[in-house]
Amino acid sequence: MSNSADTDTGRVRRLRRFRPVRLLTAAVFALAGLIFWTSFNTAQGTNLRSDDSMLRLSDLIRERSRKNAELTDEAATARSQVDRLAERDDGSTEAEKVKLDALERVAGTKPLKGSGVAVTLTDAPPNATARIPGVPEPQPNDLVIHQQDLQAVVNALWQGGARGIKVMDQRLISTSAVRCVGNTLILQGRVYSPPYKVTAVGNTERLQTALAESPAIQNYMQYVNAYGLGWKVEQQQAVTLPGYSGTVDLHYAKPVK
Repeated sequence: MSNSADTDTGRVRRLRRFRPVRLLTAAVFALAGLIFWTSFNTAQGTNLRSDDSMLRLSDLIRERSRKNAELTDEAATARSQVDRLAERDDGSTEAEKVKLDALERVAGTKPLKGSGVAVTLTDAPPNATARIPGVPEPQPNDLVIHQQDLQAVVNALWQGGARGIKVMDQRLISTSAVRCVGNTLILQGRVYSPPYKVTAVGNTERLQTALAESPAIQNYMQYVNAYGLGWKVEQQQAVTLPGYSGTVDLHYAKPVK
C-alpha cells in the first residue's frame, strides 16, 4: 500500500492531465450550443433545407407589381394636384391652354371617351387536344398567349385608326412596350395573367376590319380553331380610357467612351 503523500501527488498529476481535456470538452459543447441557437434563430422554427421559407420569384414579382400599382396611383394623385395648382395662375393664354390640352390628349395623358371595341385573348385549356383532323397534337407553347399575339392586336387597332388603347387597365402611350415572360404580361412595371383584354376607342367598323385583315391575327386564329385558344371581339358604345399617369422619362443605352 502506498502512503498518502504519494497518493495525493498522483491525484494532482491526473487532475492536471484531465483538466485541459475537460476544458476542451466544455468548449466543444458550448460551441455546439451556440451553433444550434444560431440555427434556431435563423430558421425561426422552419426547415432550413426547405424552399418554403424563401420568397419565390413569382411572389416577388407580384409583390413588386402591387407596389408599383400603388405608387402609380399616388403619382397620378400628386400630378392632378400639381395640375390644379398650375392652372390657377400660370400666365397662359386661352389659346395656349387649348393647344396644351390637345397635346395631352394626343400623348395619352388625358382620359378618352367614345365608342370602340374590346378584344379578349385567353389561354387554351391545359389538356386541349387537336380539334381539326390532320392537325398535330399541341405542344405546351401552342396553348398559351404569346407576346406577338398581344402585339398583333395592338398593332392592328392602331392600324385601324384607334384614338387610344388600353391593355388591361393601363393606357398605352408612344413609349409603352407589351412584354410577356412565360404566361404573364409585364406592362409598365405591373404583372398580369390571362385572360388579356385590349380596349380601343375609335370607329368600330374600321377597328374590326383591321383586326380581321391582320396577317398575324389570321395566323393566331388558326390556333384558335385548332386548339381552342380564346378570342372574343366586342363592340362597345361607351368606352372610357384612363389617362396615362406613369413616368414619361426615357431610358436608353449609350456606348462607353
